[in-house]
Amino acid sequence: MKTNAARVLEDLGVSFELRTYDVDPEDLSAETVAKKVGMPASQVFKTLVLRGDRNGICMAVVPGDSELDLKALSKLTGDRKVEMVALKEVLPLTGYIRGGVTALACKKAYPVFIDETAILFDTIAVSAGVRGTQIVLDPAEYIRVVEATEGAIACAD
Repeated sequence: MKTNAARVLEDLGVSFELRTYDVDPEDLSAETVAKKVGMPASQVFKTLVLRGDRNGICMAVVPGDSELDLKALSKLTGDRKVEMVALKEVLPLTGYIRGGVTALACKKAYPVFIDETAILFDTIAVSAGVRGTQIVLDPAEYIRVVEATEGAIACAD
């Protein structure tokens, strides 16, 4: 199944691989997804939606085995404070449901911030925009396509 995120990459000539897996609605954790797609959790990146007090909505992309460092992200965004948006806001803001959020083909082009560890890998996985499908691609291409800002925004889980 092709997703809008995959179509965007195709249109831009970016090479990628789609990996599908069985979804357990009770466990949408990045660690579980990583096992199901056969990659270490440090290479499977989750996309979080946040709101800053000065600059509004942004997306943070961090390794599956890490937590987002809110202070580090707020420093990078120029906000005094950032906080996760309420789950009920995720779909209206992004067009995606929890477990399927991606910065690729998002409803609106929000600023994207990615943990600097992404570039340490030949490939990373991000959601393809639906639960049950991950896009595996070169992190430099992902960063270029979503115009992400790199920074140290993840901390140990």
